[in-house]
Amino acid sequence: MSQGGASGRGAANPQDRGWAWMVLLAAVVLQGMTLGFSSCLGVFFTDLQHEFQASNSETSWFVSIMGAVLHGGGPLCSILVKQFGCRFTVMLGGLLSGLGMVSSSFCQSISQLYITVGFITGLGSCFSFQAGVTALGYYFVRWQTLANAMASTGVSLGFTLWPLLSQYLLEEMGWRNTFLIVGGILLNCCVCGAIMRPIGSLPQAPKPGGEPGSRAEEAELLSGASPPHSVLQKHTKRTTCFQVLREYLAFDIFCQNKRYQVYTVGVTWMMMGFALPHVYLVPYAIHSGVDEHRAALLISVIGFINIFIRPITGLLSGHRVFTGRRIYLFSLAVLLCGLSNFICIISAEFSVLILYCVILSIAMSGIGALVFQVLMDVVEMDRFSSALGLFTVLESFTLLIGPPLTGLLVDITNDFHYVFYTSSFFLISAALFMGLSFCALDKKNKLREASKVPLDNPSGYQHSEMPTDPQADSQPPPVIMYVTSI
Repeated sequence: MSQGGASGRGAANPQDRGWAWMVLLAAVVLQGMTLGFSSCLGVFFTDLQHEFQASNSETSWFVSIMGAVLHGGGPLCSILVKQFGCRFTVMLGGLLSGLGMVSSSFCQSISQLYITVGFITGLGSCFSFQAGVTALGYYFVRWQTLANAMASTGVSLGFTLWPLLSQYLLEEMGWRNTFLIVGGILLNCCVCGAIMRPIGSLPQAPKPGGEPGSRAEEAELLSGASPPHSVLQKHTKRTTCFQVLREYLAFDIFCQNKRYQVYTVGVTWMMMGFALPHVYLVPYAIHSGVDEHRAALLISVIGFINIFIRPITGLLSGHRVFTGRRIYLFSLAVLLCGLSNFICIISAEFSVLILYCVILSIAMSGIGALVFQVLMDVVEMDRFSSALGLFTVLESFTLLIGPPLTGLLVDITNDFHYVFYTSSFFLISAALFMGLSFCALDKKNKLREASKVPLDNPSGYQHSEMPTDPQADSQPPPVIMYVTSI
């Protein structure tokens, strides 16, 4: 076993060492340029609303479309990753993102922004971001929790820098030239993709329930290397609709794995209200009399605090005492995020809004650092890309309709307080649903394990059956037990 372990840590396996840290740096920059930029589009909200004489609901559509495509493009991203590898997918995403923003600088109507910023830039950001997350999952094993938390600090950096840069460029050059410059910046995703060089074949034993060689096949597909002829034959046979859905959308996992089912539904419901403060906080502050510079600074405050809190959250959640309990930390963070919205309802003074941003940032740090780690906890890494595809597709529907519907409510009532009422409702209810559901599943699992205790007591019957299964002690537990015990 020592020789196998040594070979697994050799030069052919760069996991948790060497170039893996360069990949982590690339993932940080990717998340800052993709998720970071998409989360601060509220800075452009007022300028675009005045430019095209659009309502709150109409203006919010380009933001919500971008968010929905960014998340909902997961299955297409999974296909590209499996066929061409993470390097190609990330670089393609960078090209699309840059093209979308450059094209948006020539738009003559708000509906054209739906296509350029919403669809093209959103799809490019999806490819770059999700392929980067997938590559990170394969480059890190031992330090996976820390790597995810460190990568998510890229979002914090984006939160901090994008609003300040965007507000400055808006004042100096206008929104059209700003979008043109942003397009050039997003092209740097191609550089990050170039860093994610082929990882090669991973000499690891397959997980329980997985197909032999599935890990090695995933690694070769990840790197973009040409798979062997037997692998090509296997993939050409998967032509039915059900098999495609199983491979890229993980409906089989959704139907069989209760934890994945609860987590996916809970996060999907949560996203209905999670994006609302990001879209409407700056317009709400400006509407309440706050200067535009200070209003943009609010988003930067959220990002700046995230830079320090997310790594701490990642380190704490990675401790073994939280193994199997990260979902409760995640639910607590969602609950705090929902409760923090009531601060905005109390007052729109700048000092009060700063307090709101501090508390919201702490809650968001927990959500950002744990959202993908919890997903990795409830599904096997061999199916993570597919599970992420379904996870993000379902999210995209609520991200798409949440901001426009809330914007319509604001247009009717002319009261921005409904943004925060709505956000709190969805966040709090999602947190309670996930926390209580996982608690019930854990209790059910403990009762199931307790019912098996008598079978472990020594008796003649048990001793007579033990030799019939000589590998029982050496084999890991079945897939369902492995998933539910984490």
